[in-house]
Amino acid sequence: MDSRELFDALTHKSRQALTGGGEERIAKQHAEGKLTARERIDQLMDKDSFIEMDRFKTHRCNDFGMEKSKILGDGVITGYGLVHGRQIFVYAQDFTVFGGSLSLSHSEKICKVMDTAMRVGAPVVGLCDSGGARIQEGVMSLAGYADIFLRNVMASGVIPQITAIMGPSAGGAVYSPALTDWIFMVEKTSHMFITGPDVIKAVTRESVTKEALGGAMTHNSVSGVAHFSEENDDVCLGRIRELLRFLPRNNMEIPPCMETTDDPMRRDLSLREIVPTDPNKPYDIRDIIWSNLDDRNFFEAHAHYAKNIVVGFGHMNGMAVGIVANQPNVMAGCLDIDASLKGARFIRFCDAFNIPLVVYEDVPGFLPGTHQENGGIIKHGAKLIYAFCEATVPRITIITRKAYGGAYCVMNSRHIRGDMVLAYPAAEIAVMGAEGAVNIISREEIKNAVDPEARRKQLVEAYREKFANPYKAAEMGYIDDVIDPADTRPRIIRALEMLKTKRDTNPPKKHGNIPL
Repeated sequence: MDSRELFDALTHKSRQALTGGGEERIAKQHAEGKLTARERIDQLMDKDSFIEMDRFKTHRCNDFGMEKSKILGDGVITGYGLVHGRQIFVYAQDFTVFGGSLSLSHSEKICKVMDTAMRVGAPVVGLCDSGGARIQEGVMSLAGYADIFLRNVMASGVIPQITAIMGPSAGGAVYSPALTDWIFMVEKTSHMFITGPDVIKAVTRESVTKEALGGAMTHNSVSGVAHFSEENDDVCLGRIRELLRFLPRNNMEIPPCMETTDDPMRRDLSLREIVPTDPNKPYDIRDIIWSNLDDRNFFEAHAHYAKNIVVGFGHMNGMAVGIVANQPNVMAGCLDIDASLKGARFIRFCDAFNIPLVVYEDVPGFLPGTHQENGGIIKHGAKLIYAFCEATVPRITIITRKAYGGAYCVMNSRHIRGDMVLAYPAAEIAVMGAEGAVNIISREEIKNAVDPEARRKQLVEAYREKFANPYKAAEMGYIDDVIDPADTRPRIIRALEMLKTKRDTNPPKKHGNIPL
C-alpha cells in the first residue's frame, strides 16, 4: 500500500470504531432517553480534549459464532482527557455493542486505563451501561471482572474513583461500582441489582419491579449504595464535572483552590436567630452551612439517605472542605446506624484525599431502641468514631446547640484529635439534657417537694446553668472559644488558614481493623 491507501484504511477503521453497534442501535439508545457512550464522553470532557486508547481492540472469542461478529472497541470506549483543565481517565460502556457486555478484551481495556491512571495519579470515571458478563466467553469474562475489582481496591485512597450507572448493571457487574468512591445513578434508566426481578420471582415467588428493586431512588434513599440520583444523562455528567472541582487528582495533592469574590471575613447576623433557644425545636442545619460557604454553594452528597446527618463539599475562601453536620430537622439529629455509616464513609474519603473537615454538631445522642441495638448500632456507631479518630486532615467543629453524652465525644471532639472546637453561646454540653438529668439525680427531692413541678423546673434551670452550657467545657480547655454565631465563617476560615501546615500521623501498621 502507498501512503494514501494507508491513510484511507485508517480513516475507514476510525469510522467503523465511531459507529459502535450501528445507526439502528444508536437510535434505539436515544429512544430510551439515553446518550451513546461517545456522546457521554463528549459531555463529560472539556471540548476536544478526549484522547481514545485501544479503539481498534476486539474480542478473541471464537465460540458460538462470535468469530463472525467482531466490532472495533468491543463495547467499551477508554481514554483520557481534561475536565476543568485537569486530567482524568474515563471508560464508557457502549450498550449498542453486544449490550455493553464485558468480555476479557473489554476488561483489559478498562484495566489498562486504571493502571495508567494509577501511574500518573489522576481520577478515573466509569460510565456503566452493560448487560453484564458476556456469556459466550464463560469464565474469561468472570476473570475480567475480578481483574477490575483488584484494581478498584488498589486504587482506593490513591486516586478518586467515580462511577455513573447509566443503564443496567447486574450480577458481578455491581461490585466494581460498589468499590469506587462515588456512585451516580440516572432516574428511570439505570438499575443495579445482584439478581433481577425474574430470578427473584422464580426463587422466592416475590414480585418486584426493576425500579423498586434497584432503581436510582431505591439505592439513593433505602440501601444507600448510590450517592447521587440525577434526572437524565446530561444532568448526571454535569454533576460529575461539578464534583471533580472539589477533588485533588490523587492522594499526594491538596484539592484545587477556587477563585472567589466572597469576603472571607463576611459576617452573617442572621445566624444569631437560626438556632432556636428551645432545645426541642428543630431547624435546618443547612441554613448555617450555606451561610458560611463561598457563594452559599453546597454540593450535598448522599442527600436522600440517612437524612439525620448531612455531608457534602463546599469552598471556604477558595479552599475545598468536607462538611459533616447533624440535622436537627430529622430525628432531632440523633445518630443511628445509617447516619454512622454515611458519616464514616464520607470522613474517610476526605481524609484519604486531604480535604479538611468542618463539623456542625447538634446531637442529643445515639438513637435508642431494640431495632438499633439488634441492628448493631454499637458496631456501626464505632465506625464513625474510628473514622474521626483515624483522620489526620484539619478538623474543625462548631457546636451549635446540643452535644450530649457519647455523641459529644464522637462528633470530632478535642478528645479524639479535633483541632479546633468552637461553640455558640446557647450550646449545651452535658451527659444528657437537663430535663432527663434532673429526673434521674433529683427524683426523691422532686417527689417530696411541696410543689413538685415548681421544684423540678428550678432544678432543671440550675442544672442547665451549671452544666449544660459551653463555659464549663471552655474552662477545661475542651472548647477553644465561645463565639458570636455571626462570626462563624471568618472563624472557620482563620482556623483553616492556621491549620494549612498541620502534620499529624498514625502509628505504623499494615492497616487498622475497623469494625466492619
